[in-house]
Amino acid sequence: MNVQIRQATIHDLDVLVPLFDGYRQFYEQVSDLALARRFLTERFAHHESVILLACDPQQRGLGFTQLYPLFSSVRAVRTYLLNDLFVATDARRHGVARSLMLAAADHAHALGAANLSLTTALDNTPAQALYESLGWQRDRQFCEYGLVL
Repeated sequence: MNVQIRQATIHDLDVLVPLFDGYRQFYEQVSDLALARRFLTERFAHHESVILLACDPQQRGLGFTQLYPLFSSVRAVRTYLLNDLFVATDARRHGVARSLMLAAADHAHALGAANLSLTTALDNTPAQALYESLGWQRDRQFCEYGLVL
């Protein structure tokens, strides 16, 4: 499959919104295109994330990844959280996710980031296999916690 990866802009909302909505549905959220558009619009308006968009040659959306900037106080460096990775159902198993992951690493490196991090479900073994094939390493030193507010 011929995949083109580029940094999305607010002008890509019509392509991104259905992909983002599909991503949310994958995580068992109710479809809500207006919510997806509002959320993405806010990220663009406030420059709070970087979205890399995968398209076919006709500019149809195949998938996306969203990176959030973070910083390591201990290391005094910029890092990025690879928070979202989604590939449309009909584009899966064609290297789109791999292309997006490689583009994310290239993008973060070009911006001077020291590393990327991500979290995935313990039972998401296909994703884990992809990440590990690309050199990502599972953290065995720290436990991750969360607090619902």
